[in-house]
Amino acid sequence: MKVMVTEMEEGVKDNGASTPKSRVTNQCRVLLSMRLLQILLLFLVLTLGISVVSIHMIKFLKIQHLDPVAPTTLISMYGRGTVTLDSFIRPPSNVWHTMNDSELLWRASMEPQRNGYPFKRVPKLAFMFLSKGPLPFAPLWERFFEGYEGLYSIYVHALPYYKSDFSRSSVFYRRYIPSQAVAWGEMSMGDAERRLLANALLDISNEWFILLSESCIPLRGFGFIYSYVSESRYSFMGAADEEGPDGRGRYRTEMEPEVKLSQWRKGSQWFEINRKLAVEIVQDTTYYPKFKEFCRPPCYVDEHYFPTMLSMKHRLSLANRTMTWTDWSRGGAHPATFGKADITESFLKKLPGAKSCLYNDQKSQICYLFARKFAPSALEPLLQLAPKILELGSNRSSTRRSWFLF
Repeated sequence: MKVMVTEMEEGVKDNGASTPKSRVTNQCRVLLSMRLLQILLLFLVLTLGISVVSIHMIKFLKIQHLDPVAPTTLISMYGRGTVTLDSFIRPPSNVWHTMNDSELLWRASMEPQRNGYPFKRVPKLAFMFLSKGPLPFAPLWERFFEGYEGLYSIYVHALPYYKSDFSRSSVFYRRYIPSQAVAWGEMSMGDAERRLLANALLDISNEWFILLSESCIPLRGFGFIYSYVSESRYSFMGAADEEGPDGRGRYRTEMEPEVKLSQWRKGSQWFEINRKLAVEIVQDTTYYPKFKEFCRPPCYVDEHYFPTMLSMKHRLSLANRTMTWTDWSRGGAHPATFGKADITESFLKKLPGAKSCLYNDQKSQICYLFARKFAPSALEPLLQLAPKILELGSNRSSTRRSWFLF
């Protein structure tokens, strides 16, 4: 029994003696596993880093081998030579362009925000003719503009695809702008007027904008009209709060909240406005959608859109009257038309003072500088009376003062 106990004790001793070796072995295995894990992680990090670098290198090399991008129209302008101030302020000799309406209105909305001009700016009158195509009174207007080069610009909006045949010597040569079809009383009429304003705004020297039709004639000489407009503290646009079916009766409640009934105004389609108001019209995106959707006959855009919008924001800048005489005494949807038999010196002389008005807050007997509607047959007698009516041959200084006598 002693012998067995002794052997068992020795066995226990042997087992106790072998335990440290096992621990060492296990520790070695753990260290080896950790080392392998570290090596694996390092390998993964290196692989990921190489991948990221490779991707960036591939992108870089692809960019380097891409064909150069064609420059836009704006950038290509600079490739022609040194950029000068003159390249920005010089008006184009040809008003034709390839811009669509969105591009045109966006471009025309750009205005210098700095006061003053770093060049000698001579403010001009922009005459904008809204026509179906021909200008039957072009010979009369040629005489009207003669001798006043540099003080005016001309823009004509006709039906699409109409081709004018004016000679190079004419003031109307290459003055027809890109146009679209126009329907009377609809928003397309307002679009045409905004198109004319936008094209005229591209000339930085245009300061005053006059909308006329092909049936309009001048009642005074250019110098007289230039003085009358440039020295006025107001723009000549009607903006009346008119009761009845032809005024407030055309308002639609769907125009709220942008346009309220109390803000609804009516005025003549034929106006004169300054540059600040012209920019307001071409950059408008608030009131335009409302008038386009809800102002339809018997609501006429050309009589309500501009008067309403401008009176809401610039009421104190408006004279609340037009400069273009029109005869509505015969009733109907269109004014009276005058032909050859109607044209006499006495008839034409009474038109400017056909109605009393205010000019710079003072009473004046000269209220109308243009008149419509005239038939093509009226051209011949108008040309005969032009030297008296348009004051042809008078010098500029005397013409500028002449209207104060009335």
